[in-house]
Amino acid sequence: MKNLTTTTPGNTSGHFTTRRLVLIAMVTAVTCILAPFAIPIPVSPVPISLTNLVLLISIYVLGWKDATISFLVYLLLGAAGLPVFSGFAGGLGKIAGPTGGYLVGFIFMTIIAGFFVGRFPDKRLLITAGMVLATAVTYIFGTAWLAYQMEIPFTAALSIGVIPYLPGDTAKIILAVITGPILRSRLNIMQS
Repeated sequence: MKNLTTTTPGNTSGHFTTRRLVLIAMVTAVTCILAPFAIPIPVSPVPISLTNLVLLISIYVLGWKDATISFLVYLLLGAAGLPVFSGFAGGLGKIAGPTGGYLVGFIFMTIIAGFFVGRFPDKRLLITAGMVLATAVTYIFGTAWLAYQMEIPFTAALSIGVIPYLPGDTAKIILAVITGPILRSRLNIMQS
């Protein structure tokens, strides 16, 4: 077995240590537990969920590569039919449905936000800007897919798929920027 004390969250070496696999599995499990809890809102088919908050925090815990792997495992579990998507839904129909673009956009969220967290670990302003950019990219994917699925103009999809979520997503970014470094430092202490 590899020496687990040399592995840190966000390990980007090609080796999957036991600790690294366990962290990926734990974050995937947390995503599977929290993502299904969703609050439907009457003006949109897109519910409010905790998925993006879990992903933004997972970047601090795992680094962008492992956070992306964790999210892809979550997507595969949901595509296989496990009820891990918002509203306790599962299956390929959810990915192909009106909210599927947001699920795809979350892949890019972990990569973009993860780049900023990894590149500027002590610069909260730059990390926040990166998370805003990552959220905007997710919005673009989600809104384009929502417009296509509902056969409505992009601007109409924007008004039902993005505008109502701006305050909540802003709060999630702030929460991730505050709690992410704390979780990362706690995990670093635990391994020493």
